[in-house]
Amino acid sequence: MKYYLIAGEASGDLHASNLMKALKEQDQEADFRFLGGDLMQAVGGTLVRHYREMAFMGFIPVLLNLRTILRNMETCQEDIRAYQPDVVILIDYPGFNLKIARFVKTQLQLPVYYYISPKIWAWKQYRIKDFRKYVDKMFCILPFEKDFFARLKYPVDYIGNPSVDSVAAFKADYHTSFEKFVQEEALTGKPILALLCGSRRQEIKDNLPAMLRVAASFPGYQPVIAGAPGIEPAYYARYTHGQQVKILFNKTYPLLQHSHTALVTSGTATLETALFRVPQLVCYYVPLGTLSSFVFKNFFHTPYISLVNLIAGKEIVQELFGARFSEKQITDELNRILNDSLYRRNMLAGYDELIEVLGLPGASQRTAAYIINY
Repeated sequence: MKYYLIAGEASGDLHASNLMKALKEQDQEADFRFLGGDLMQAVGGTLVRHYREMAFMGFIPVLLNLRTILRNMETCQEDIRAYQPDVVILIDYPGFNLKIARFVKTQLQLPVYYYISPKIWAWKQYRIKDFRKYVDKMFCILPFEKDFFARLKYPVDYIGNPSVDSVAAFKADYHTSFEKFVQEEALTGKPILALLCGSRRQEIKDNLPAMLRVAASFPGYQPVIAGAPGIEPAYYARYTHGQQVKILFNKTYPLLQHSHTALVTSGTATLETALFRVPQLVCYYVPLGTLSSFVFKNFFHTPYISLVNLIAGKEIVQELFGARFSEKQITDELNRILNDSLYRRNMLAGYDELIEVLGLPGASQRTAAYIINY
């Protein structure tokens, strides 16, 4: 069969690449075209547009790049029309993908499947109307999403979480010791404080400087930045200001494997950090912090921003964002994680409960089987 996939950011590239591998295992004649990234390209097929040209977040960046976004949309639509796939598979990235879904269903009458549901349980629940009209099948990766969509009378399939697959596959093949890792990466022998400051330029700009200043308050630990795919070292250099801090690109999992503690922005990285059982603090800068906290509290439909707490249904890790984002609060919470052994053990116990809720690996294989059978 012919598959057209669209992933608009780094995490989508990872999960889509694993889905493509599973599709190839179950469909030997699988042919792929896609908007995505390097990981998808490594599996095989034709890369039409890299997600680096698509990853715009927030009202102002979207407005400033509107011409590029519209050009990407037109290119994608015409490419799907010419390719005539058996199915179009959308991976998260709702602002772009729901418009593509509408085009595909109304203009081409092709099947549309959605892998990794947009987080409409947090806000924009009105988007359920678009799913009903334009998406034939939805595959969800968070356990509570099945019940959420059932209440909206929209049946979905929960297929497990692809991050569980990715981390399990990595751990099965990775056997490098801490000593060898730090030697290979020219690090010191100090415990590692991992800094996962986001995959987008704006996230890095907003979060990395504060993370580095906080890390400097703990000289017994070495901060190491997880470099985001598609972001050049020179961009990080704007915010490290000559500090002797190591940046590791394409090595987030090895970094987490050997980290003592982590400072993490919200997103898939919070869940991956938990799966590696690394105690973490979630810190995410947003402009107009007090107003942002008010909007979140009164207009969002969820009490948490991190996947760890959302899946667990309770607070396992602290979330310092909006009005709570300050270097003092980040420093105080990091100090507690590093020096309060009971607090640290309780966080790890919460991780273990979370891992049990998520279930066994195999999300990509289950999704591939569903797609082929449907």
